[in-house]
Amino acid sequence: MVLVKAGKPIEDCWTHVENGDALPEGPVTVSWARWQTDRDNIAKSPADLGVRIPNTVTTAEIGAEAARFGTIIVNFPNFGDGRAFSQARVLRAQYGYKGEIRATGGVLRDQLQFMQRCGIDAFEVPERAMAEGWFDALNEFDLFYQPAEDNRPWIQRQRRGAN
Repeated sequence: MVLVKAGKPIEDCWTHVENGDALPEGPVTVSWARWQTDRDNIAKSPADLGVRIPNTVTTAEIGAEAARFGTIIVNFPNFGDGRAFSQARVLRAQYGYKGEIRATGGVLRDQLQFMQRCGIDAFEVPERAMAEGWFDALNEFDLFYQPAEDNRPWIQRQRRGAN
């Protein structure tokens, strides 16, 4: 997998720690389940902290704590399950989350721009994505009928002359 942000591959500075493993130094991500059961010990760590949430976690569960995390990783387990779109949008719009929201799992080229519009700003993609020009999809459309978390101008505002 390749981590892409702003349309370019970047190095992943986060260490993804499995349940039960010791926390290394440096930025780490833990599962939502581990955070729930071991938050007091994890919170004592001086490292930057991220969390990996399954798409079954409601935004109300994580929203109040979202600001604690430098990255929140949302999971797309398969093509037909879009709950992570809603998680990202609500974390940005209702909870004002400013950190990185990263998509992992079944990330598809056709959904990249919509993921970005929902507030996802980093993507774990298969290595072939770079060679196949997946990230051209982020700019395939430039007119939108609704506002979104990417703050691109939408048609209603453009008609009124307010970008």
